[in-house]
Parts: sequence; C-alpha cells; structure tokens
Amino acid sequence: MRLRCYAFALVILAIDQLTKWIVDWKLHYGVEMDVLPFLSWKLVHNTGAAFSMFADASWSRWGLSLLAGAISIFLINEIRTLQRGAGWYGVACACILAGALGNLVDRVRLGYVIDFVFVHYEAFRFPVFNVADSAVTVGAAIWIALAVMGSMSRARETS
Repeated sequence: MRLRCYAFALVILAIDQLTKWIVDWKLHYGVEMDVLPFLSWKLVHNTGAAFSMFADASWSRWGLSLLAGAISIFLINEIRTLQRGAGWYGVACACILAGALGNLVDRVRLGYVIDFVFVHYEAFRFPVFNVADSAVTVGAAIWIALAVMGSMSRARETS
C-alpha cells in the first residue's frame, strides 16, 4: 500500500512537471488557446498561493516553499505509517503530496508556479490553475469526505 501511494504521487508529480514544461515551451505568456468553449490553455506565472493570494508579499516564494516542504514531510510520514487497507486515505495523502511537491519544484526553481488551465463560461472566469493544484483539490476533497465519514482514524497506525 505504501509503495503504491508513493508511486502514485510520483506519477502525478511527473505529469504535473511534464505538462508545465510543455506549456512553458509551446505557449506565449498570457495568450489564451481555446480547447473547448469553456476551457483554454493560458500560460501565467503565479508568485502567490491559491488564487494568487500573497502574490505581492516579499516572503511568498520562500514562505510558501517552506510551508509546502513541511506539508510534504508530514504527508510522507502519513503514508509511511499507513495501515493495510487504508486505500482512500493513502490516495488523499498521495494527491496532496504530489501537488505540494509539484508547485514546490516550480517555486524553488523558477520563483513562481506555472499555471495554464483556464476554465471559463460567459462572464464566469475561474482562476488559472495546473495539475498540481488539481491534485491538491482532489486529495483535500477525499480527506474531508473521510473525515466526515469518520474513516481517517482507522487509516493510520495507532502504535
């Protein structure tokens, strides 16, 4: 179970980094490329956190990097102590770990996170995001669902 969680996180991380590399190579900054009527590729550089919060803060690059690193260490430990059959909790941890590491790599290497998925419909404009952001969102949704159902405490070893 543990090895599968780490492998799953590694696959998500690789997909995140590959898509960001392709987008950075192929797209022009800020220019939309329509894919579907409600979906475009749009290369942007996010120096902040979700929805560009803290983008103008002088501490954002290293502060957010430190936070992502701490969260990653916590999640690596959570996966390390998973019980057999902890399935969905492991998936949640792996998704969040991959997302945190994906954006951490960008932040440390580039000083910003590459975002490129732009969802929109008529006047609705969702903030541009990436694969790592999606992984964190999916992982957090699973984590919350497990917490609401009371399944998380059974997923971790009590020793």
